This record gives sequence, C-alpha cells and structure tokens, in this order.
Amino acid sequence: MTVATPLSVETPSGKDVAYENFPVGSWLLLARLRPHVAIFYDFARGADDIADNPDLPPEEKVARLDGFEDALLGRDRGNPAFRKAHRMRESLAETGVAPRHCADLLAAFKLDATKLRYRDWDDLIGYCTLSAASVGRYMLDLHGGSRHGYGPSDALCMGLQIINHLQDCQDDYRRLNRVYLPMAWMEEVGAVVEDLDTPSTNPALRKVLDRTLDGVEALLTQARPMPGGVRNRRLAMESAGILAIANRLTALLRRRDPLARRVELSKAGFLWCCLLGVLAAAFGARSG
Repeated sequence: MTVATPLSVETPSGKDVAYENFPVGSWLLLARLRPHVAIFYDFARGADDIADNPDLPPEEKVARLDGFEDALLGRDRGNPAFRKAHRMRESLAETGVAPRHCADLLAAFKLDATKLRYRDWDDLIGYCTLSAASVGRYMLDLHGGSRHGYGPSDALCMGLQIINHLQDCQDDYRRLNRVYLPMAWMEEVGAVVEDLDTPSTNPALRKVLDRTLDGVEALLTQARPMPGGVRNRRLAMESAGILAIANRLTALLRRRDPLARRVELSKAGFLWCCLLGVLAAAFGARSG
C-alpha cells in the first residue's frame, strides 16, 4: 500500500468522546496523565474508524492497520500518514507502558475487518479480550496498577464492550454485516441475523439479547472489586463511575428495545452515574 497523506489512511467517522459509554480523559484523572489518555484515545479511534469503514475492502483495512502497527512498534518512524501511531509510540516511551495493549487493539480491529460472526460466548469473549480488556490494562499500567491485577478490569471493560455491541447491533448489521451476538444462541431459539433488520425485536431475538445481558451481568459482578483495588485514587473513582454506567445501561437494555431506538443514557443520567461512582469510591476509601 502506498500512502501519500494522513487523510488517505484515516477515515474519520465523526464519533468522538461524546459517543462513548465512559468518561474519556475526564477531570478525575491526574492532569499530567490526561494528555497520554487523549493520545491513546485518538490512536484507538483512528484505527477503529478504519475497521468500521463500510467503503473499504477487508484487505485494504488490514493493510492500513498494519501500517499503524509498524509505526506503533517503531518499524516505520517517518510516514506522516500514521502520525497517531507515532504519537502513541512516543507516549508509551515517555510513560513506560508496554506497547502490547495497543498491539492487541490493532489485532481486534483486524478481526473486525475480516470476521463477521462469532460462534459462541467464548468466541466473543476472546475478541473482547483484545478489543476491550486491552483498554483497561493500558489505563491500569499508566496509573500504577491494581492490587487485584487485571481480572476485575478485564471484566468491566468486556462487559462495557458487549453493552456497546447490543446498543449498536442493528447499525453494525446494516452497515457492516457484522454480528457480535453468539450464533449458537441464535440457532437454539430460531433467530436469524435478518431479525436485526427490523423495526422492533421479535421474541426469539429478545431471548438472545437477554441471554447476552446475563453474561454481561456476570462480568459486572466480577468487576465489582475493581475500584477498591486500583492504586491510583482518581482512577479508582473513575472506574467506579464507569461500573455504575455499565450497570445502568444493562438495566435499560433489559427494558428497552435497541432495534426501535439506540439505548443510551441521557447527559443527566450519565453525570449522575459518575457522581454515584465517585461517592461510592470515596466512601470506600475512607472506610477501608
């Protein structure tokens, strides 16, 4: 692949921090670390937008993502088309965080470019380990780690990722022919992927959504110890807020139909969950 300018590689989707289910680089984080979090987000968003571009063939997506990886790992240090990956490499060198989490993200985006279906829950979790757990691991490493290791963080990030899959299940199918719902579960109840291209959820598909939410709830239960284990108090408060957001979205997805309308928190609801999480983490710190 020959690249002349950054715009020939990146394919901006228009999504930004307001689209996310979590506070990106919020005021809770240490001021000196926020620029690094912003660089990480820009890197991830730039690569994700390539994988999610419906107009690029899979092989072109993979080639562009390979360019991101070359720049990230220092195999290419000069191509301005991959400036976000160059900035990420420089940020990692400055903070001492290993590049493996960013490399895992790129591996997930390459899967997005080439893999359209997931056969069962374990297959989906394998993908989420790359696409979601890597984000939490980066944040933990940047902030000094956790007494619980990566486990609760992995569970929180994977749960939040699957929530996002459910929020966008119709759009992912219509735009990209991509379905993250476990195919084995759909076959068991007689649901088919074409059910996603309808104005409302039928009973068979609803069973699959609810079973997926059962899995999400199990992950969020595993994630509960995370705020109490994070060594950085500010990240602990942010993680508690994210956990509150994830629990609230899970409850909403139980009651609402993601095919009829995207299920998301209002701005007030988002801020309320963040506040509850901060208070819970602060109270836990005083009580511990």
